[in-house]
Amino acid sequence: MIELIIADDHTLFIDGLRSLLKDEKDMHVMDIANDGKELLSILSSVSPDIILLDINMPLLNGLDTTKYIRQIYPQVKIIMLSTYNDEHLIERSKELGANGYLLKTTGKEELLQTIRLVSQGQACFPYRFLKTADAFDETDNFLKQFNITNREKEVLQHIKAGFTNQQIAEKLFLSVYTVETHRKNIMHKLQINTPALLMKFIIENRL
Repeated sequence: MIELIIADDHTLFIDGLRSLLKDEKDMHVMDIANDGKELLSILSSVSPDIILLDINMPLLNGLDTTKYIRQIYPQVKIIMLSTYNDEHLIERSKELGANGYLLKTTGKEELLQTIRLVSQGQACFPYRFLKTADAFDETDNFLKQFNITNREKEVLQHIKAGFTNQQIAEKLFLSVYTVETHRKNIMHKLQINTPALLMKFIIENRL
């Protein structure tokens, strides 16, 4: 029997997961948590095999929670749940010791397969094509001349999509202050003085 804890701050999502798992004879949801701090409190008294852990939760997000769990309960396996198919989040989850990463749009069969594989000691992460160090595309080469970093490029892409600093901070798991600093650094490097001119630059150069 695979003993599970679901940690997510959306009740409907938790109910949906429990409904998917209730008929699986080799799985049992032993508890639920609505945030990272509640999860850590639960772990002080129970020992699950796997935690299905939402990456974006209040009080203590999934990444920070994973770091604590790895330090205190290294035997517990963790599958990150996320709405973001972002390479840096997948890689960060690996770095912190997660055993798997699933998108919340994943189907039932993939969910069940991932849980069973992780319980057997396998790692399950989405396939990502990683570029070699010298395999820059045209956009990379263009931004390289301005010394734009990879994180600044990520911020640029979110600015292009019309997200606010607060929204960018939530998506990249940064503070708003850090996003504002990245935005200022980008504008300084590009010698641009206003947000409107920055958007014009992005559009004209097809970034």
